[in-house]
Amino acid sequence: MILDGAAIAQGVKESLRQRAAKLAARAGRKPCLAVVLVGDNPASRTYVQSKIKAAAFVGIEGREVEFPATVGEEELLDAVAALDADSLVDGILVQLPLPAQINPDRVLDVISPAKDVDGFHPQNVASLQLGRHCTVPCTPKGIIRLIDSTGTPIDGKTAVVVGRSNIVGKPLAKLLLDRNATVTIAHSHTQDLASITRQADILVVATGHAGLIDGSMVKPGAIVIDVGITRISPTRLKGDVDFASASQVAAFITPVPGGVGPMTVAMLMENTLECFESRLGL
Repeated sequence: MILDGAAIAQGVKESLRQRAAKLAARAGRKPCLAVVLVGDNPASRTYVQSKIKAAAFVGIEGREVEFPATVGEEELLDAVAALDADSLVDGILVQLPLPAQINPDRVLDVISPAKDVDGFHPQNVASLQLGRHCTVPCTPKGIIRLIDSTGTPIDGKTAVVVGRSNIVGKPLAKLLLDRNATVTIAHSHTQDLASITRQADILVVATGHAGLIDGSMVKPGAIVIDVGITRISPTRLKGDVDFASASQVAAFITPVPGGVGPMTVAMLMENTLECFESRLGL
């Protein structure tokens, strides 16, 4: 069965739309999400536009703040700090990657944990690892929702996460562990990757290497979540999983595109509402 992330995300956004309207009525204003874009990377611009569009649908004010690729680090830091100090801004997202002259860690650290809708601030990262209340990173949060949509309990399952990034792999492993899965993180130095992935009841692949996992590496009946997305031609995208072969083995699998991506955006909207609620005590 194909896990239609776009359809599931639409349902989430419909629910959030109702929630946002109620919150706005109580607060006297809409929640506000500021999205910072540096440079004119076509992929980044597309991602930002999709987030602004989703915000408008849900009932969130989307404030797009743009800078040229040549912007200095201090200028960008000052601008993000000003957004953080603005009482009418509830969430801040800095679209990555940033140009080489900008240290992304410095920029992300300027955003207060209460407005960190991406869940990237060190305090939110630490809180997640400690099991404390925090903003959960959007992609891992969306992946858990996708797995839950299958009706298959995570509790007791063997989960393998291929990829150890701070954005997806590591936080996702913690979320799965919190749901009582037995979790293995595989990566570029893992020996005999196929022997590891074939053990997975839940297999999540987030490496950015197109077609890394094929059907021979998937356990029959597994849930397969493909996070990767690589443009292999102007009109064709490919995931980290070879869909044609893996879909013959898996019980559930996400497509690329239309799987994890829409869920990431939906979770960003949910995180923005949660920050709005928390900041205003709603």
